[in-house]
Amino acid sequence: MTYVIIGAAGGIGSALAQRLAARGARLACLGRSAAALEALAAGLPGAQVFVADARDLSQLESAVTEAAAALGPIAGVVNLAGSILLKPAHITSAEDFAEVMAQNLTTAFNAVRAGAKAMPKGGSIVLMGSAAARTGLPNHEAIAAAKGGVIALARSAAATYAARGLRVNAVAPGLVRTPLAARITGNPASEAASLAMHPLGRLGEPDDVARVIEWLLTDDSGWVTGEVIGVDGGLASVRPAR
Repeated sequence: MTYVIIGAAGGIGSALAQRLAARGARLACLGRSAAALEALAAGLPGAQVFVADARDLSQLESAVTEAAAALGPIAGVVNLAGSILLKPAHITSAEDFAEVMAQNLTTAFNAVRAGAKAMPKGGSIVLMGSAAARTGLPNHEAIAAAKGGVIALARSAAATYAARGLRVNAVAPGLVRTPLAARITGNPASEAASLAMHPLGRLGEPDDVARVIEWLLTDDSGWVTGEVIGVDGGLASVRPAR
């Protein structure tokens, strides 16, 4: 099986790549940093690097086409490109908002389009939502709007492509210890506040999310589509006892 991981060099992407490689999968590791991707792929048999900016549809579609030619028919595409912005709306600039939408929602749409074209006979697409799009969290307006769009996109695309056996699902994490979240987890006060918001009493690790994405990408979840799976320590759905 060949899987495309967009944002493969990130924390969750690296954990997912390790899991899929252990299954014997062929991996197309996509992203903007050739050096980071090459460092990851060097330790993974069957992995190849494809440099592309997922915000650019033509770049992404070309990279997916090249991956299929090099590695064989695509069985699954996951979009792990994204960003985190924690600001209330009144101090979020137009440029901030546009970049959050581009990094999160535009990349997700481009992944769906590229994946749908690359998998005409079925497969799996996994997008990244967020607990912030499933419950009200302060100072998350821009990212909640973008990830809410991702969740709606996943459900609509699941309906569009179900007849051809192409499944589309989303994973909605809480705060995960990744390089992307380092500005939050590296600040003791911010980390403590975040811990208190997660009922299970800890922040997520990349593998917590990667194992769920792995399940959604593979035939193990062959009768699952249009779902949003929270992997968030209960953040979006549970109110702990005080």
